[in-house]
Amino acid sequence: MTVKIALAGKGGTGKTTLASLLVRHLINNRRDRASLAVDADPNANFNEVLGLEVEDTVTSILSQVKDPQAVPTGMTKDVFVEYRVSQAMVETEAVDLLVMGNPQGPGCYCYPMDLLRKYMDKLSKNYDSMVVDNEAGLEHLSRKILPAMDYLLVTSDASARGVRSAGRIREIVENVGIEVEKMYLVVTRGQEGDTEKLREEIEKTGIELLGEIPYDDNVVDMDLKGKPLVELPDDAVAVRSADKLARALGI
Repeated sequence: MTVKIALAGKGGTGKTTLASLLVRHLINNRRDRASLAVDADPNANFNEVLGLEVEDTVTSILSQVKDPQAVPTGMTKDVFVEYRVSQAMVETEAVDLLVMGNPQGPGCYCYPMDLLRKYMDKLSKNYDSMVVDNEAGLEHLSRKILPAMDYLLVTSDASARGVRSAGRIREIVENVGIEVEKMYLVVTRGQEGDTEKLREEIEKTGIELLGEIPYDDNVVDMDLKGKPLVELPDDAVAVRSADKLARALGI
């Protein structure tokens, strides 16, 4: 059974960093399992922290489907979408990556989105784990393009304002009716004792605290050098903390 994890959080809260650390955990500790990473953030950079090159995105494919001339003769739109999305997949021995991208151009995407929804549900069943780096607005989840998630991890920096913002994401999830089995909060980039100081604010959000990813000079150094975070050393504080969270989620 696939364990599906989505991440959300306002910009700068370490959402993509956490997503990459979870994928790193899968690469290094779950090589016997098939893993899928999905970049559902319009400001796509999940591939960079994973050290992967991307040539095509799903929404560029959907734009093609809107043009009847783009579908080869004798091929249905359903088959064409499945074929092109499979081409857009970045496949490696350790993990596969799919980048959703931004809708391009005017017009209705209703029919192509419906095709994609069916394909994504089918695709997710081929993997043991699925990690989705989502935008704060949760657009792809709210449109029900992606399958129902087992876990939604909401990231917040170690500040009262950040935690309150995480609480508003919980409200979006409930108002839109996004299918998530369990929601957790992860506090990032804090110093020792910061999470405890935020205990009262965290309780107000109504989101259970899963844990924290402390500030780590290793992460900062890798970002400055433009190196993939999957190459972080095993003894890095952020890596050890993420491994602990991953085990708590059963991946």
